[in-house]
Amino acid sequence: MDTTDPKVFHVVGLIEPADVPRLCEELTELLGGSDAGDVVCDVAGVTRPSLATVDALARLRLTAGRLGHRMTVRGAGPGLRTLLELVGLDALLTPPAAPEDRTGGTSASRPGTT
Repeated sequence: MDTTDPKVFHVVGLIEPADVPRLCEELTELLGGSDAGDVVCDVAGVTRPSLATVDALARLRLTAGRLGHRMTVRGAGPGLRTLLELVGLDALLTPPAAPEDRTGGTSASRPGTT
């Protein structure tokens, strides 16, 4: 089990499409040279979530993944949560399951077995 604290990347204000490359560069600087692990993107300071915010989070997740890190989002308000759900990126909001939490198969019985 990884006992190290995740790095935290803060996204604040109104996110415009032109901000995305800068945010990805800042995340790369934060994570550069560090061992693989988790990074938390704190979006509590986002003032007006939009599809540009969703795009930024998707690209930040890709950037983190390329650098060997898993990224989750915390502090998302109801508006951003709704947008993430609408575009199918609400998985960003939940931390990835630890390998020991995963189970194989199913506990349901198969038809014809007792």
